[in-house]
Amino acid sequence: MSNRPVPVTLARGAYAEFLRVREILRRESVGGILLLVAALAAMLFANLAPETYFGLRDAHVGGTVLGIDLDLSLGHWAADGLLAVFFFLVGLELKHEFVVGDLRDIRTALVPVVAAFGGAAVPAVIFVAFTAADPAARAGWAIPAATDIAFALAVLAVISSHLPAALRTFLLTLAVADDLIAIAIIAVFYSKDLQLPLLAAEFVPLALFAVVAYRFQGFLARHWWAPWLLLAPLAAATWVLSYASGVHATVAGVLLAFCVPVRPPAGSDHDHGLAGILEHRIRPFSAGVAVPVFAFFSAGVALGGWQGFFSAVTSPLGLGVIVGLVVGKAVGITGSTWLVTRLRHARLDPDLGWIDVFGIAVLGGIGFTVSLLVSELSFGQGSPNDDIGKVSILTASVLAAVLASVVLGLRNRHYRQVEAEEARDDDADGVPDKFTS
Repeated sequence: MSNRPVPVTLARGAYAEFLRVREILRRESVGGILLLVAALAAMLFANLAPETYFGLRDAHVGGTVLGIDLDLSLGHWAADGLLAVFFFLVGLELKHEFVVGDLRDIRTALVPVVAAFGGAAVPAVIFVAFTAADPAARAGWAIPAATDIAFALAVLAVISSHLPAALRTFLLTLAVADDLIAIAIIAVFYSKDLQLPLLAAEFVPLALFAVVAYRFQGFLARHWWAPWLLLAPLAAATWVLSYASGVHATVAGVLLAFCVPVRPPAGSDHDHGLAGILEHRIRPFSAGVAVPVFAFFSAGVALGGWQGFFSAVTSPLGLGVIVGLVVGKAVGITGSTWLVTRLRHARLDPDLGWIDVFGIAVLGGIGFTVSLLVSELSFGQGSPNDDIGKVSILTASVLAAVLASVVLGLRNRHYRQVEAEEARDDDADGVPDKFTS
């Protein structure tokens, strides 16, 4: 008989990691509420004053820089420029998770990574099944593949869900893995008319960015103005060359983030590396400005009344998005988590049930920011299919939010009990009993 301990799915990690996750979720929930407000304002503006809204969205700003055309609409700047900031933070989070976080250990990473793949693949298959007869609509197969962590956390903030530590960590690591899949999809499938010389040139400022970030990490961390002076120009050059090369410019944000050190330099008195410091400084701008402004310019769709709305959501494209997000995400994430648990001969954390995993999976059906971006990349901003896709994304996100609120809300009493137990501290090291030090 083997004496090896039985693996636990959704087990608690280190207490320090729990505190970091809790702080990230708290800040993201505020950004999620701003995101909802911006999306609602966009819908109202687009339907009550469409000429003003679309005139503003399509107004061009910019010019030509070193032969590169940067005369873009405000909507285009929001999608390619502001979202690059959002993806920079995504990249920082990815690197942290793979270097010092929960994804550095394959045994811990296995469940959220497999769940994320299942949560992306099943919705895509459902979407393709609904749009099989329409090749033009089928181009949006990746729309229901993404999860919007900020929108999801805003829902949790509204229903006051006291999620246990294990579910919070699972939600964040699932979202991080999901973002990695979305980034790969955008980079591989939505790069157009590649210009190889410009793509190669992009790696010059990118390499310089990495050298400066690692070589002068202590200096950059001590002086708030130093990253603006030394790193921002190199980041801007990388973004411009990425945009001109045909690779979607948001990918540049991820590449730049991968060039930022996570661990502090040897002998440093800082608790965090440059990645953590930049994340702390930039996240308020991303959550409070970049993502809401993108949502404002992206979520506005003229519905054409209730008839237009029902026509959109009952079309093959609309049903593919809605069923893919609401049903596909729930089935894909829950099913993948159950399967990997069975294959590992593991057991679920004793404080949790499969209904809790299902609740998080349903919450994953909120696919807002990246789904809106993929819709624009698939069909072109403002096209009929893009409008249908966006209306369906909004509808699916609301449905997923309501269903998740019901499922997780019914478990709130149990979550409060678990939260109280997690807060008990009988150890001399100051770490609650249910966590590792």
